[in-house]
Amino acid sequence: MHDVKATDIRALETKAYQQSGYFDVDQAREHGVSRQLLSHHVRQGRFERVRRGLYRVRGFPSSQHDEMREKWMAVGRDKAVLSHESALALLDLSDNVPDEVHLLVPRRYRGLRRPSGVVIHTRPDDEKVSTVWRDGLPLTAPARTLVDVVGELQPEQAAMAVEQALSRGLLTTRQLEHEAARRRKTRVIETLLPDKAHQ
Repeated sequence: MHDVKATDIRALETKAYQQSGYFDVDQAREHGVSRQLLSHHVRQGRFERVRRGLYRVRGFPSSQHDEMREKWMAVGRDKAVLSHESALALLDLSDNVPDEVHLLVPRRYRGLRRPSGVVIHTRPDDEKVSTVWRDGLPLTAPARTLVDVVGELQPEQAAMAVEQALSRGLLTTRQLEHEAARRRKTRVIETLLPDKAHQ
């Protein structure tokens, strides 16, 4: 019986290593680790409690996106994806480091308790959101991200972000136009693709 728990702990640690050392109580439970056993390992120094329901393997090296990962996991891995300025930064399309972590959730979760430093954006419950992964984090695809942030950026910054995304092959002009049309934000194209607007 003791071997089973040790194997479960190791499997949990393996999962955590894939997430920069982090895991949540649901993942612990999936690996057969009760709250009591989790508390024991926190007291023994194997894990550290980051916030309610979120833990980290003690001594795991920190990474550049730890704050985003912590806040995404605190809101819910199955509920949220990084979006807006946070997604723009993860896509490396902006030099600005956002002051807050931006997350996109279905509307049915709009009342959830959000950690400080988190901005919650909502989408229709039935909307399929195209996502990409960067550093083990889910975020809105480049076209959606650019349409989301255009109102928050200076026109030159937005145009530069689009130019970088196009030149790096992260998206096509057609994908950007499609996303703007789908979201009924066709005027966004004038800012994001100024040359296209004058044709």
